[in-house]
Amino acid sequence: MPVVVDIDVMLARRKMPVGELAQRVGITPANLAVLKNGRAKAVRFSTLEALCEVLQCQPGDLLRWEPDARGQSPSGTG
Repeated sequence: MPVVVDIDVMLARRKMPVGELAQRVGITPANLAVLKNGRAKAVRFSTLEALCEVLQCQPGDLLRWEPDARGQSPSGTG
């Protein structure tokens, strides 16, 4: 998946357990696991905002884009 979720990195930097983050953000630990393991198909801006608020970070600290192994362009035409 070209969009990589780095929640684990921010959790480690903040020395915060996953359960505490889920509770403070207001999502279930299962939904947080889906997001942090890269299995989510989408994330609501309200959830992203809450993650950033709790972790005191920017959205770019949690999400980054990497080209996929097939070398396709972001539009899927290449």
